[in-house]
Amino acid sequence: MNTLDVTCVRIYLTEGEGVLDDLLSHLHDEEKVQGVTVFRGISGFGRSGKMHSSSLMDMSLDLPLVIEFFDVPEKVNIILEHIRRMVEPGHIVCWPATLVV
Repeated sequence: MNTLDVTCVRIYLTEGEGVLDDLLSHLHDEEKVQGVTVFRGISGFGRSGKMHSSSLMDMSLDLPLVIEFFDVPEKVNIILEHIRRMVEPGHIVCWPATLVV
């Protein structure tokens, strides 16, 4: 079995922040990461304690979003330096992983 050491990155946002499209475009066009997945949460809250959730009464959606990607550690370190300007501090989590190739 062949493996490759990678770093996984998870970025926590909300739809209302309005940075999703710019961030995805940057990861795709500028950084050329191998792949990105965006998860839309049904409910969540952060440090502020403000609840973000979906309900039939909500006309504007401000749901939690999670953007996840991985790449080799050296490339991820460079990417993180670039996207730190786009994402609030404390909203990016990284961990080492093994990719089975």
